Amino acid sequence: MKRVEANDAGAVCQLGSYYYDGLKGFPQDLAKAMELYAKAADLGPSKAHYNMADVYYKGGDLKKAKFHIEAAAMAGDDVARTNIGIMESKSGNRERAIKHWKIAASAGNYTSMYNLLVSLNEGSVSRESINSTLAAYNNSCVEMRSEARDAYIQVEIDNPDYE
Repeated sequence: MKRVEANDAGAVCQLGSYYYDGLKGFPQDLAKAMELYAKAADLGPSKAHYNMADVYYKGGDLKKAKFHIEAAAMAGDDVARTNIGIMESKSGNRERAIKHWKIAASAGNYTSMYNLLVSLNEGSVSRESINSTLAAYNNSCVEMRSEARDAYIQVEIDNPDYE
């Protein structure tokens, strides 16, 4: 709560998630969650925009959902970028989807790299076109590795309900 009071964007966004899901002793309160996400988004983190996009999408407001998912992607959220690629692909904009997936895969996003490999197998993209993306993906994965990260992943695998 001290970090929230100090306007730490990540802490404000996390508190919004607690209200959204009713976790850590906080009541489930969508209005409060959205208020906190909006505050966090004003402070800068892409995760807040991503969370707002999710809420608007689930509520059926696709225009606001698209605005916030694009804001999250522009702020560097690779999952948001991947989802934009999926939306573009479903809309028939395969070239745009591939561009979004290349950006996200270069940041180490597995789903985007997978989608590019599927596109390669379908003939929608050439091997030459994704070679540099694959190299960037591999470099990102190497950079993200650490003993602490591996230990966390193992805890998640061993205890899927662990919080």
